[in-house]
Amino acid sequence: MAELFEHTSIGSMSLPNRFVRSATWEGLADKDGSVTGRLIEMMIELAKGEVGLIISSYAFVSPEGQSSPGQLAVYDDRFLSGLRDMAHAVQSVGGKMALQLVHGGCSSNPELSGLEPVGPSVQPTCRQASREDISAIISAFARAAGRAKQAGFEAVQIHAAHGFLLSQFLSPAFNKRKDEYGGELGNRARLVLEVVRSVRKTVGPEYPVLIKLNSEDFLEGGMTREEAVQVAGILENASINAIELSGGTVASPEKLMPVRPGKLTPKQEVYYREAAMQYKQKVTIPLMLVGGIRSYGVAEALVQNGIADYISMSRPLICEPSLIKRWRKGDRREAECVSDNACFAPASDGRGIYCVTMAKKRSKARQ
Repeated sequence: MAELFEHTSIGSMSLPNRFVRSATWEGLADKDGSVTGRLIEMMIELAKGEVGLIISSYAFVSPEGQSSPGQLAVYDDRFLSGLRDMAHAVQSVGGKMALQLVHGGCSSNPELSGLEPVGPSVQPTCRQASREDISAIISAFARAAGRAKQAGFEAVQIHAAHGFLLSQFLSPAFNKRKDEYGGELGNRARLVLEVVRSVRKTVGPEYPVLIKLNSEDFLEGGMTREEAVQVAGILENASINAIELSGGTVASPEKLMPVRPGKLTPKQEVYYREAAMQYKQKVTIPLMLVGGIRSYGVAEALVQNGIADYISMSRPLICEPSLIKRWRKGDRREAECVSDNACFAPASDGRGIYCVTMAKKRSKARQ
């Protein structure tokens, strides 16, 4: 029976436990996308907190693919030094780290880049990507993965979820193309598959390549749960080493999303449980499951019952970077995170992401 605190391997990467820090936008990169000391400090804190695998940021692979201020960049060799410093700093305290790679597509912000966003089809916020654009994007992902490997990261994760470019191509709600990149699922998955193949060719057969995928879009006319499982099977055959399953897009209405604000009860946890169970019936490569997991007992049951291979969390680890260490040492109280999303407000105004609720609680306790 699988256990949370046991050593496992994903490809050539050995991990000390089954906990993963799911990537997010920290808002802590420099204006040009360079690594900063504050970002490194955050990653070190997570490593000291005994997170098995830290997936950092969502680093944009091409200048026109930037979607947020303070977003990490990996599109040029000039970012290598800072990326290397971050990876080595995490390793120096015993941590393992992957770098997430993304292109914002229609969600990119032209005010940040000065460049016109591209997407699968014409949208109010972007133009349709040409074949030349698509070729350049494929190459950009591959070069970014090569930089991550060169910088010393143990793995890369391709971001194909949450309504960013690769997710947009997968989703019929965004993808209205009539060529070989649109229409039936095999065509909509073509760009993701070409990116994976190009990345694999660049990093070699042994280097772990992960991917983040929507369980469904929670969007009218979007990618369904059944299609997501089919895409996962395609990716398994394309040499992906593990899939992180999430859900929703930047355009998904709140009423369709299973995400719940406030403190969660164990019965309310695990937003994408049903999708994970369908995945496990069809796909054999490791599943990292993210979304609303807050209790040790829930996490343990997911792993022991074979619903997930790894427990992926983001907001709980913003709130408590040492949560995994606390659980390992025997304090199995649920995570302090109340899922209020207040942590993103300081990132939006340039201060970087942190748990506002916990900071207020600590400030009150000192008074």
